Amino acid sequence: MDTQPATVSGCPFRIDPAAHDIHAESTRIRAGGPAVQVELPGGITAWSVVDAALAKRLLTDPRVSKDAHQHWPAYIRGEVAEDWPLRIWVDVRNALSAYGSEHTRLRRLIGPAFTARRVRALQPAIEAIVKELIDDLDTPHEGPVDLRARFAWLLPLRVVNMLLGVPEEMHETFRTTVGGLFATDVPAEEAGANAMAVYAALTALVDAKRENPGDDVTSELIEARDDETGTGLSQQELLDSLVLLIGAGHETTVNLFDHAVADLLGHPDQLALLRAGTASWGDAVEEIVRHEAPLASMLMRFAVEDVEDEESGLTFRQGDPIVINYAGINRDPAVHGEHPERFDITRETRREHLAFGYGTHFCLGAELARLEGRIALPALFERFPDMELALPAAELKPQESFISNGHRELPVHLHRAPAPATA
Repeated sequence: MDTQPATVSGCPFRIDPAAHDIHAESTRIRAGGPAVQVELPGGITAWSVVDAALAKRLLTDPRVSKDAHQHWPAYIRGEVAEDWPLRIWVDVRNALSAYGSEHTRLRRLIGPAFTARRVRALQPAIEAIVKELIDDLDTPHEGPVDLRARFAWLLPLRVVNMLLGVPEEMHETFRTTVGGLFATDVPAEEAGANAMAVYAALTALVDAKRENPGDDVTSELIEARDDETGTGLSQQELLDSLVLLIGAGHETTVNLFDHAVADLLGHPDQLALLRAGTASWGDAVEEIVRHEAPLASMLMRFAVEDVEDEESGLTFRQGDPIVINYAGINRDPAVHGEHPERFDITRETRREHLAFGYGTHFCLGAELARLEGRIALPALFERFPDMELALPAAELKPQESFISNGHRELPVHLHRAPAPATA
């Protein structure tokens, strides 16, 4: 590839595709400097950036692009394997991967999906979905409940399906394919098959909405696709924009809820602050995404030309791939003090995180995720005040992904309140 992996503590540093401990990895990377070259699955080498100040400079530098089609020489020369399991992250043609005027065009077309007005208008519907899911949990059952599968995964999926206008009969298809986009420890064949399944589902959605358009984002994007001015979306851009919207509206929020429950049940003193009104649920949401960035690392950016960063003393050569390590950045001691690993919803720097990105690629779904958190979390903890983890937090198994930061399962004992006595 374009560069050779650097060393950390004298050993070639390879990212663990199964993500057994992303925070230990980030600590090791930080020991090597504000950014270190690492080896990604498939033998791809890239810079992993763990310093918040450096990340902000790179995220706002016009000499840094997200467009592999223009600015990753190895990709352009055909040196990146067709079956590279992470290839979908650079193949896509949407606002997340675009550069310059193309990014401006694509973001302008999908931006209306997450306007403040549209997000606020979703509040009653989100409240109704939350109540329905909690009512479903509050039914007789034996043993622990997997709250990730039964609540954290379903709520944002229901919300994004509503936003996109996904018909009810297609919900299960989206549920079974979306999560696979973030897996980084699967064989290339499986990753490719899942990507094909996602595009097949999206194509079916577009066909259905073209036949029966509605008041939803997919119908609006189709209208932009059919725009004859030449500024609309191509068919591939339409599908890839839907991939982006699903990711922006779903995966980050799933992990927000997942870690919210794990962190708050694992730190009863912090939960007590919320119940006493000493801290707000808005405070909690910010500290949750700081403490456990929903997307641990984001693929990829590329140096358009040699970028010499004077403050760090590093030089990113033209074509160098760059991964922004949000899990590491959000625990940068230079920003969050001597103990950034501590979960503290009163932390003064709780809002000084980069969990939703920074600069022109700031996450479109950030405010929707925050709104869902402020609605769902208090409702969940109010209905189940004695809820507890079914095993110690340290024993929860992480997802096999260095991109998406969540748990495979979140088993809890809900301790349902006894039914009221009848006369």
